[in-house]
Formats: sequence, structure tokens, C-alpha cells
Amino acid sequence: MDDLSPTRRSLLLAGGAAAASLAGCLDSSGGGSEQPDGTATVTTGSVSTPVAGDPEADVTVAVYEDFACPHCATFNQEVYPDIRSEYVESGAIRYEHHDFPLPVDQSVSLEAPNAARAVQDGVGDEAFFEYADLLFENQGSLGPDRYASLAREVDADPSTVKTAAVEQAYEATIEADREGGIDAGVDRTPTVLVDGETVEASYEALSAAIDAAQSDST
Repeated sequence: MDDLSPTRRSLLLAGGAAAASLAGCLDSSGGGSEQPDGTATVTTGSVSTPVAGDPEADVTVAVYEDFACPHCATFNQEVYPDIRSEYVESGAIRYEHHDFPLPVDQSVSLEAPNAARAVQDGVGDEAFFEYADLLFENQGSLGPDRYASLAREVDADPSTVKTAAVEQAYEATIEADREGGIDAGVDRTPTVLVDGETVEASYEALSAAIDAAQSDST
């Protein structure tokens, strides 16, 4: 039996329909995570899902992103700050980052998330989200040396981060994230899920879905 309230159901259906028509970077890779020369990537590191807010919150917001996707940069710079202020910092939600390299750019889409995961592995989740912000802010100039210089801004080891990016040391973690997204129906970035349901990647739609989910959980 469907136990969703009429309000919750209508929000989710509307959000899902809107998401299908939203501007976004589409997955056209057909899967896989090879280097440009066709060789296999390095598989060494493994880290958990980066989480901000309250890990035990009743409502989970999961965002699938490609660091080379311009629409993800727009979401990060124009939507996420308000979500962070309203819901993350108050501990109202569990906010998860998930890597979903399409790839938009064969190098950046695969190297940048490895750099970010090295930051997470070395300094923690809070530093990861700070570094992710920096990656989106510097999206037009990303590369090995930039990953290293940005690492210094979050007190991570520049050499370690650069090496992780170039060698794709966290490829297994990132590929698992991507496969999980595919299983959840993700086919573009950014894709935002509230308690497993796709919601339009705008503040208004996301805020309404979070509020409805919170109401349903009480």
C-alpha cells in the first residue's frame, strides 16, 4: 500500500518529471572508466561516501555530480549554498556527495574526483566538501598542478592529492558510486535524490521536497 501523503507524492512526481527536462550533462559514455589510451586505471584507495550535515538525520539528500560538468558547478555555486545554510548546517538532513563521471571531460571528470577523495582520505569529510567547492570554482583550469595547489587550501598534502588524481587511486570507489547511480536511474549530472526520489536541481524544488520528507517522517 502506498503510504506517501498526497502532498509528498505530487512533489515527487512533479520533481521527477521536471528533472527529465532539465538542462544537465548527459551520460553518453556507455559505462567503463578507461584512460584515454585505453589502459586500465589504478585501483588502490577506498573511502566511504562523503557526508555533510547530520549522518543520522531522517532525510537524506544524495547528489550525483561530475566535477567537469558546468551544470554541476552552477548547482554548487547557486543552489547548494542555500541548502547548506538552511538544512545542512542545522543538521536537518544527511547530505551525500556521489561521484558520477559521465565523463564530460576525459581527464578532469576522472582525475578531479580522485583528487577530492584523496583529500577526504587524508583530512576528512569537511575538507572534502571545501575542496569540492574549490574544484567547481576553478573548473576551467583543473589539472594535476591545480589539484595540488588547491589541496594546500584545505591542509591536504599536495603531492599525495596530485598523485592520486593522476594515477586515479580511488577509481574503485568512484566507479562503485557511478554504478550505484546508474542503478538508481541517474543518467545526467547533477541529479538530486531526496530519500531516493529524483527532485529538480533547484532550491525551490529541493527545499519543498525536503520539507515534505521531514513532515512525512514525523
